Amino acid sequence: MGERKGQNKYYPPDYNPAVGGLNKFKGTHALRERAKKLHLGILIIRFEMPYNIWCDGCNNHIGMGVRYNAEKKKIGMYYSTPVYQFRMKCHLCNNHFEIKTDPGNLDYVIVSGARRQENRWDPFENEQIVPEDKDTSKRLFDDAMFKLEHGTEDIDKAKKAAPILVKLHDAQDAKWNDDFSANSLLRQQLRTKKQKLAVKEKHDNELKERLSLSIPLVDEVEEDIRIAKLLSYQTSDSTKTRQKKFIHGLRKTPKLDPNKPKKCLNVGIIQSTITTKTEILPVASTNHCSTASLVSADYGSTSSSD
Repeated sequence: MGERKGQNKYYPPDYNPAVGGLNKFKGTHALRERAKKLHLGILIIRFEMPYNIWCDGCNNHIGMGVRYNAEKKKIGMYYSTPVYQFRMKCHLCNNHFEIKTDPGNLDYVIVSGARRQENRWDPFENEQIVPEDKDTSKRLFDDAMFKLEHGTEDIDKAKKAAPILVKLHDAQDAKWNDDFSANSLLRQQLRTKKQKLAVKEKHDNELKERLSLSIPLVDEVEEDIRIAKLLSYQTSDSTKTRQKKFIHGLRKTPKLDPNKPKKCLNVGIIQSTITTKTEILPVASTNHCSTASLVSADYGSTSSSD
């Protein structure tokens, strides 16, 4: 389909082939908007993020492989290799960050606007197989004595690592020799773990339903269990329990004797505002109903005298 692109172009009636191509005739560039800053040495390209970074503007994570429209320009040379710098805008904020190439270390370097998420490590510390550098490869190709010495060192390393490799093979064979038994053991452990998780989930759901909780419950810790056992709680009595105690207390109160005379109000403290000519009878200390009748009779005689 690529060959049809040149055939479907519109040539106006005043087109002059002597001027050159159709782009020269219209005064446009073949790259269109990508070349709008070409006079400044800047070309718009599609740049793919080489590694994970953190944006300094919004502190958001930008993963490796995210693509941007970047401004590409040449800023220098590393021997005969050009060094390019790319400027792009974060898709989550208005921050711009710049990244340049590092031909000496075969890597990219962040100039400004972002920071790299460090996922690098030393392969020698991890005991990985590291390829030879260019100088060693060149000496292996040119120097026969260096190649012989290098081969002898490799043989010595292989002899030292041989016992370790044999032990690893023996341990692997002893553990996975019977595949059926190993698989059965793993499945049994998985079933037991599932049962424990199901019981724990049921207990947690009952507890959250009883206490009206909507938060996830964490596992119990021995220290928390020990502290909880040291605490003592005094629960308040319910309404029904308090009613029973009240009725029981009423039953213990002594009953009244019907043959015993009832006590009336103490009228010794009543003072009459009416002036009387007769003497006031003394009030008995017993305060029975007879005393009340005497006082009422005296009050009636006083009223009649007036």
